[in-house]
Amino acid sequence: MMRNIDHIDRAILRTLQRDASLSQRALADAVGLSQNACWKRLNALKESGLLGQHTLRLNPTDLGLGFTAFVMVRTRHHDHNWLTRFRNLVLAIPNVTDFHRIAGEYDYLLKVVARDMQDFDRVYRNLIEKIDLDTVTSHIVMEAIADNRELPI
Repeated sequence: MMRNIDHIDRAILRTLQRDASLSQRALADAVGLSQNACWKRLNALKESGLLGQHTLRLNPTDLGLGFTAFVMVRTRHHDHNWLTRFRNLVLAIPNVTDFHRIAGEYDYLLKVVARDMQDFDRVYRNLIEKIDLDTVTSHIVMEAIADNRELPI
């Protein structure tokens, strides 16, 4: 259920993008509302689907996952059964943090985090050995210049 959002809703969403751990009181203060008015708007934003689940962003390097690669996949198969198998296979790989079906020269884009090149190679082999793929190419991240930026609302 999409709803029109005004400047106050946008302020709430921008503030939560920066810090979703804010208390309701701190959020209300940050956007200039009473706590009750803020609570009502938060509920309306949740009901509309604009606010999803609350998550915590972890630092992959500090967790020993300092190797990131973007894997692009092209396939010859586009039938429902193959797509279901492929989706299930990829979603079962914990190192795949992002998974997109894309338009263009390739069909899928995966973001893979790993400990190092050997760990990435294990993930890569797991992927290519379990399902028929036409082309798989990987792009190794040297530096994350802008990662997980806020939405421009």
